[in-house]
Amino acid sequence: MDLILWIIAVVLVVSGVFALLRKEMLWGIVLIVVGLLVGPGGVSLFT
Repeated sequence: MDLILWIIAVVLVVSGVFALLRKEMLWGIVLIVVGLLVGPGGVSLFT
C-alpha cells in the first residue's frame, strides 16, 4: 500500500510542477498540496 501511495504522490507533485510551468498557478499548487497529503510521509488520507 505504501508503494501505491508513493506513486500517486509523485504523479500528483510532478503534475503540479508541470502545471506551474504552464502558468496554471492555482491548479499547480492544489496538485502539489494534495500530493504531499497523500504521500506516506505526509498525512495520508487512507490511514
